Amino acid sequence: MVSELQGTVVYQLPVGDDLITMNDLIGRKIVLDYQGVINCCHCGRKTKKSFSQGYCYPCFKKLPQCDTCIMSPEKCHYHQGTCRDAQWGEQFCMTDHVVYLANSSGLKVGITRATQIPTRWIDQGATQAMPFMRVSTRRQSGLLESLFKEFVADRTNWRAMLKGTAEPLDLATSAQELMDMNRSRITALQEQFGIQAIQPVEKPEVIEIHYPVEHYPTKVTSLSFDKTPSVEGVLQGIKGQYLILDTGVLNIRKHTSYQVRVTTCA
Repeated sequence: MVSELQGTVVYQLPVGDDLITMNDLIGRKIVLDYQGVINCCHCGRKTKKSFSQGYCYPCFKKLPQCDTCIMSPEKCHYHQGTCRDAQWGEQFCMTDHVVYLANSSGLKVGITRATQIPTRWIDQGATQAMPFMRVSTRRQSGLLESLFKEFVADRTNWRAMLKGTAEPLDLATSAQELMDMNRSRITALQEQFGIQAIQPVEKPEVIEIHYPVEHYPTKVTSLSFDKTPSVEGVLQGIKGQYLILDTGVLNIRKHTSYQVRVTTCA
């Protein structure tokens, strides 16, 4: 889903050439019918299975955005001359990234391109987020994250995230503690890449994010078009990339490239 941070996050669901404003449908019954077709989000070919959230298998194996270093940026091999597509790497990996703390199901550390703020945080269902270090490449952000995740989780507990709003945290204090505990190792990275390449964010700002949710589920039941081609229920809210229905939760990002018809009921 396309998201925009306003007073409350506004979500739009791409269906064909249309964008459906999903916030307007909260409180109404909706039906999502999978049409039995998956088209690769890169080349458009039909595929029986979606890989890496929307790609066919050939694209999954050859595209740089599907390489293992996307999930593990500290393994970036651009500097070794073995990037699957050096031009793509220059555009998306050899550019400013931030290391951040977020609060979705609790405190977590993460990385994102500077241009992906706040989209990355919204996609994770974070209610608070704060960048605290800025670096010049994706690999550098991954190396920093590897230090910090020894002390802080780097993944969101999506079931807990969907059960309610996380208790507020003091992200600024947590960030300072992480930097203090890793001072010598941060210095070593600055010596390796240059002090200007790895710097703390001056006066970091905590962003608070509110989601359009009327009711959170007490028990999280996951829905999937692979098991249930027709998903229906009253839309009770949207958080992260999940539709919260009274019948279960549907991860829209997981079903990228699935051809779906959306019907609303009065």
